[in-house]
Amino acid sequence: MKLQKILSNFQKLHPKEIDLSLDRIQNLCKKLGNPQDKIKAISVVGTNGKNSTIQAIYAILKEANLKCNVYTSPHIQKINERFVFNNQELNDEELADLLEEVEKVNNNEPITVFEMLSACFFYKAAQYPDNINLIESGLFHRFDATNILKSNLASIVTSISKDHLDWLPKENQTIEQIVFEKTSALLNSNIVIAKQNKKETMECIKKTIKHNSSNKLFFNEDYSYSIQENGFFYYEDKLGGLKLPLPNVLGQFQLENISTAIATIRTLNLGIQGAEIESGIQKIHNLARLQEIKSGKLKELVKNNTLLVSGDHNPDGARVVNEYLQTLDCNKHIILGMMSNKDHNEYISYFKNISTLTTIDIPNQPNSIGGKDLKNKLNSFKNVQYKEDIFDAIKSISVKKNDVILITGSLYLAGEILNLN
Repeated sequence: MKLQKILSNFQKLHPKEIDLSLDRIQNLCKKLGNPQDKIKAISVVGTNGKNSTIQAIYAILKEANLKCNVYTSPHIQKINERFVFNNQELNDEELADLLEEVEKVNNNEPITVFEMLSACFFYKAAQYPDNINLIESGLFHRFDATNILKSNLASIVTSISKDHLDWLPKENQTIEQIVFEKTSALLNSNIVIAKQNKKETMECIKKTIKHNSSNKLFFNEDYSYSIQENGFFYYEDKLGGLKLPLPNVLGQFQLENISTAIATIRTLNLGIQGAEIESGIQKIHNLARLQEIKSGKLKELVKNNTLLVSGDHNPDGARVVNEYLQTLDCNKHIILGMMSNKDHNEYISYFKNISTLTTIDIPNQPNSIGGKDLKNKLNSFKNVQYKEDIFDAIKSISVKKNDVILITGSLYLAGEILNLN
């Protein structure tokens, strides 16, 4: 109750949910003693794969007995997920105390919720100066609240594509501008650039960071991976190769994220051995990223069939999830809920050979599109049906043995599903 009250107060401090500027958080952090200047950080920017890359690094560092602080957004099930210190998520009481302490220092000055949360993370992280901080950038990066560090250990650039275009002026809704927003302000340290889905995107990144004096590693030039037979994949960089077991996460795109994580760790010379990488990638905890639901009320409904939840919500996310689905020799069923500001037809167009499509409402999300309206918009699919909630949606699907049901379209939907289960 105390935590929710504080968060409600945060929402009253600024009329906008997002207001891209660094002034407010810099002023607050100055009052807090500039904690962001006292931490060792790996910054992660991009469109897709940020959280997955962070979780891969985190799993490996923990396996090597290194202490981490982790800041990610948005949260899936509860806000505590955003605040990990010393390898432990803060409980409600600890988080409420932290937010309350920083709120007093802010003294009701205008500031967005994300800026406030970011300041809280920096303030707490500075209490663990030896820890490695894994920090996920919010929107774009150039004017994102996480972009107030003066130095860092490394910056990771994950896959960049078009998303959140409504926060850019119409004339700037180009891949060139998105790349500029995400990479032009990267610090001079190490920059690891993940696989990009289009050649033009990689070229834009190279052009934008051309004058950045960082040590740069590019996927397929400085590090790479290949899938081997018998459940292994092979990672290679200038330090040599590693034969590794396939990880405990689904989808080939996760091998791209894991390879970027390994490249970053090896570049930083943290003394981590191949055995620690091997065991770490078997313990990655990826909420709502092609996550299989293996127990609970929803699993009981699908019985022996596979139930997946994935918060992908943009075309590139749809593309890589579809690539995974196409490796499965079974019927695939999609349950879809999305936010209103997405290109709904483009998103669903990436899914091929789908047996059924069911739209649903996203509970507790006023900015989502209603399931009925979503059904009416999806004119490229025949026989789309609408069900009000996830239980009715699953019950309505006629499944055969070993079929797969995927719930997708929004991280907010994924969170609601996991909480319901």
